[in-house]
Amino acid sequence: MSTIDPIADPAADAAVRGDDRSHVFHSWSAQALIDPLPVAGGAGATFWDYAGNSYLDFSSQLVNLNLGHQHPDLVAAIQEQAGRLATIQPSMANATRGELARRISEIAPDGFSKVFFTNGGADANENAVRMARLVTGKRKVLAMYRSYHGNTSTAITLTGDPRRWANEPADASVVHFFGPYAYRSPFHADSPEQEAERALAHLEQTIILEGASTIGAIIIESVVGTNGVLIPPPGYLPGVRELCDRYGIVYIADEVMVGFGRLGTWWGFENFDVVPDLITFAKGVNSGYVPLGGVVISDRIAAHFDTVSFPGGLTYSGHPLACAPGVATFEVFRRDGILERVRDLGERVVRPRLEQMAARHPSVGEVRGLGLFWAIELVRDRQSREPLVPFNAAGADAAPMAAFAAACKKAGLWPFTHFNRVHVAPPLIISEDDLVRGLDVIDRALEVTDAEVAS
Repeated sequence: MSTIDPIADPAADAAVRGDDRSHVFHSWSAQALIDPLPVAGGAGATFWDYAGNSYLDFSSQLVNLNLGHQHPDLVAAIQEQAGRLATIQPSMANATRGELARRISEIAPDGFSKVFFTNGGADANENAVRMARLVTGKRKVLAMYRSYHGNTSTAITLTGDPRRWANEPADASVVHFFGPYAYRSPFHADSPEQEAERALAHLEQTIILEGASTIGAIIIESVVGTNGVLIPPPGYLPGVRELCDRYGIVYIADEVMVGFGRLGTWWGFENFDVVPDLITFAKGVNSGYVPLGGVVISDRIAAHFDTVSFPGGLTYSGHPLACAPGVATFEVFRRDGILERVRDLGERVVRPRLEQMAARHPSVGEVRGLGLFWAIELVRDRQSREPLVPFNAAGADAAPMAAFAAACKKAGLWPFTHFNRVHVAPPLIISEDDLVRGLDVIDRALEVTDAEVAS
């Protein structure tokens, strides 16, 4: 159990809250309707506020804090790099940038030798799409409805969830399709295998009807993240790979959320027997300590730009202060056996405990996940599978989920909730005791949602 004992500091709380409310414009928010928590500090899998409350971070902030708060190796790497060379423009060679690119290439599949660095996941996806369009000469891109790919122009258009709506029109060359979701199958499938088969048939029909000659890329989160922790059924991603090969389409794997150990493997797609053409990453590459993302480029695509200029770049591409904790991340992963412990904790601790919750709590419709990335889908009725709250619920409609989150926070856990789901995504360095303690909190808080279940 955590031994952190934060001290209340009302004056600091008031000062931080005052500056924030007066001057900070927050993302995805109606500014007058929010009350952001002033955070005083963090360590490992825990953070705390100025009121003396500490919270187990069961969302890894935005599923990026893979190595936890204030990891000493990552902090030291940033400090050392700042003392040696704080920044250098991307057109020059830099030892730290080059080392991180090499290390990323070494964990990529055979035939991936180059890395283009960005500031985060959205611009990684933007630039991956740009590469695909330039190489194929085709502009159209297919993306799933249940997806999130970022908030820049093309990335938000690729996004399938409601955050796209208010940003339209943006990139008119994006077409959405239904991905597999066995629990709520849009294809009326009765098995994972049938879900994969029918989802692939739907995708192929979309390709044919949209015109394969117009489609440059298909982008897919290897495991859909915020929109459900949707694990692709057996054969689905290899089937996507085959369709891309058959129709001359670039396959982009969005690994922004599940890359760098979240599923117990370096890359999420490793779990599904498939190799994409372009791999986008961010978040876990350096646990978000300094903004960083990028695209790992297959040699075939990289070769296109050997004598043709790539028309893209960023002032802070491969920033040394961002790359330094990325290099340190590799050392921590290997020294501390992070991938192995994620697989162990996921299968030995999380899976059986969530399955027990599903059996005991009538509000739990399904649990699913891999490694330290899970979803608990909450329903009002197990037979009809009516969601506990409606799709894109807000205000009074979302009250049951708000009550669940409040119960978690009161018990010292900061949860990740989205629509009718609870996601379990703690830092990969969380202790087993803290992991069990957090699951205990969720277990008790589910009594709140059980009260909503139809009798």
